[in-house]
Order: sequence, then C-alpha cells, then structure tokens
Amino acid sequence: MELKSAGVEFEDGNLSRRKIHDLWPLDELNPKTARFPCCVVWTPLPIISWLTPYIGHVGICREDGAILDFAGSNFVNVDNFAYGAVAKFLQLDRKQCCFAGSLSSHMCRQSYHHAERGVAISWDDALNICAQKYQHKSYNLFTCNCHSFVADCLNRLAYGGHFRWNLLNLTVLILWKGRWVHRISIFKSFFPFAAVICIGVLMTGWAFLIGMASFSLLLICWFFLVSYCFKGDRCSTM
Repeated sequence: MELKSAGVEFEDGNLSRRKIHDLWPLDELNPKTARFPCCVVWTPLPIISWLTPYIGHVGICREDGAILDFAGSNFVNVDNFAYGAVAKFLQLDRKQCCFAGSLSSHMCRQSYHHAERGVAISWDDALNICAQKYQHKSYNLFTCNCHSFVADCLNRLAYGGHFRWNLLNLTVLILWKGRWVHRISIFKSFFPFAAVICIGVLMTGWAFLIGMASFSLLLICWFFLVSYCFKGDRCSTM
C-alpha cells in the first residue's frame, strides 16, 4: 500500500518551508456499515430537531471510519452513533491538519499557541486524547455538548490552520458544506419540523411562527455568547 504525502506550506518572514507527513490512504465511505473515515457526521435529535432543524447530534470519525460522539456525562460512544443513523456528513482533509510530535515539527503558523492548547501526532491520536478527556466531562446541552467535543478535536488538530473551532462555526460548516447520505435522510430530518409548523399554525395561527422564530433567535444568540464571549473551558469535570 502506498503512502500519500501531505504537506502544509507556510511562511516565516521571508522563508517558505514545507513539512511532509505520510498519511495512510483512507477506505471508501460506506453508509451501510456506518463507516465515514475522517468525517464529521450529523443526525437529527428527537424533539429538539423538530423545533430547530439546524440543531442535531454530531460526531467525528477515526481514520478507519468508526464514529466517536459525546453522548452524555462521562460517556463517549465508539462506533455506536447515538440517536440513529448518520443523515449528513462532511469528509475533512487531513492535509489541513497540523500533526506535531515536538515544537520544531509544527506545520501551522501559531506553533507556540498550538503547543499550549495541546497537539497530536495523528488524526486518531487527537480523537483518542479528546475522547479520554470527555470521559470525565459533564454533559450540558447549552454549554458542553457533542459539538464541543468535535470542536475540541478540530482545535487539537489545528484544522484549517487555526484553533478557533466552536459550536457555532462547526454548525455552520456542517449545514453549508455537509452532504446528505440519502434523499430519505432529508425527509426524515425536515418532515417532523414541517409537521410541527403546520399543526402549530392550524391551531394557534401565525403567532406560532413568530414564537418559533423568537425561540430560534434566542438560541442563536445564546450559542453566539457561549462561543465568542465566554472564555475558558465551559465543560466541567466530574
């Protein structure tokens, strides 16, 4: 099996250097066996997604395709995605990660900050470190949830050349660039929401839509505050 070379180019003053890491080729995506190598995956949540279809349960996959997801306090699922089959996925490019065993082997522009926040020598290493960390975390839907776990993994990988991943920009990434597994996945994700809207409007009129819109706006504002205004680790340790 041939190895692929993955490099990240960066500039340091007038110097341009290139670090090369060998990456094993990934297996093909296989939704039937729930194998999504190096993907972020999403599925709707019961009741919650019926009211806010942009909110769901997310996980991140190892290089062999197994899904890891933070599903409850002190509990990280491995290869057993909570709340049903994957509905949407986005495969990430390992070439956009910074794998570093030492400070001198960093490939990102902010090597010192990355080292302070925690590094990994491989994709799976980052996921395993974060999984062990979240096995001692209290789950909270509003401050420490499945999105927090996936964002922490991406920050440890310095995916995209930075470590500013959070609940909000991760949600936008999945909504904007994610791919649906099947057409039936779209139906299952949005039909309950459409049914709730129709029943609500029929029973209470247009005031129901105003209430739903206000509820969504409050949630978005809260997650914005949590992501960008509250500093520090928002996940408490048990």
